[in-house]
Amino acid sequence: MWISLWKQFWAALLWWGRPVLKGVLRRFTGLCELQRICYGEPPGAARAISAERSLRLSRMTAIHAMISHLDDVASQGRLRVDTQTQILSCASVLIMQVKRINPRVHPTFSSSFERCVQLVWGYRQLCSQVEQMRTTHYDSDNLHHEEKLLDLWRQLMPQEPLEARITKQWQDIGFQGDDPKTDFRGMGLLGLENLLYFAKEFPGASGHVLSHSHHPKYGYTFAVVGINLTSMAYNLLKDGSAKTHIYNVSKGLPTIRNFHQFYCYLFYEFDRFWIESKPQNMMEFSIIHQRFEKSIRNSLKNKSTVFRINIKIDNV
Repeated sequence: MWISLWKQFWAALLWWGRPVLKGVLRRFTGLCELQRICYGEPPGAARAISAERSLRLSRMTAIHAMISHLDDVASQGRLRVDTQTQILSCASVLIMQVKRINPRVHPTFSSSFERCVQLVWGYRQLCSQVEQMRTTHYDSDNLHHEEKLLDLWRQLMPQEPLEARITKQWQDIGFQGDDPKTDFRGMGLLGLENLLYFAKEFPGASGHVLSHSHHPKYGYTFAVVGINLTSMAYNLLKDGSAKTHIYNVSKGLPTIRNFHQFYCYLFYEFDRFWIESKPQNMMEFSIIHQRFEKSIRNSLKNKSTVFRINIKIDNV
């Protein structure tokens, strides 16, 4: 009860006190909150996260309308290379009008603010794209899906031909049974796309991880663990935790490539984390997975975080 009352008190204080504080700061600095963010915060996650928070806390009707429009643009996938210039420019012009920012006095504000919009709503668009892939069920009657699955085998086991479509060989790369399609139920096509990207774009790292999965003492089911890590990457993306990394690593619009690479980092690092944990058996997977996710979430709280695969071959 007391915790609830305390939260209500701080919410009320924020609601009434924030406009007053913003007014005082604008009087003394001559800058609105968005200008202070764009000029004072480092580019990337720190600036974009603060700018989004400022926009969504605004009480101005015009800003609410702009946010709603950008949300629709992102959810419909209309923020593209050929359309983004006009979309970002319109958002910048509106903000400069409602915030009374003189472009001649503040010539750098527009580009800085547009970059924030590009990251924030590019990320939102990425979430929609990932969700669409996750909800697309693997269909063994779809030749495109089947070709991706067969390509995964070729990438991971180039020296060993697949004897049949349904075979125990799939267990060699960590599927549970003779037909991998049953393992994709939770994450849909997204799980396959992640695994295939890891195998194709990082053949050395994926081969290294696959070899660890065959370890006589610390081995694990490569593909099934990979799909579990797809679920982890998806949850980090959806709840916004991954914004730190995605905002810092994106050179332009956040894309599915950024998500795939984020996943690859998680898989490579989980393998290291698993081996260093020296598990007794796969029954410890849930506990080790939770500890690993906690460490990733803690790292993402640092707004300067960028994850990169640092390949270090070891013998265990």
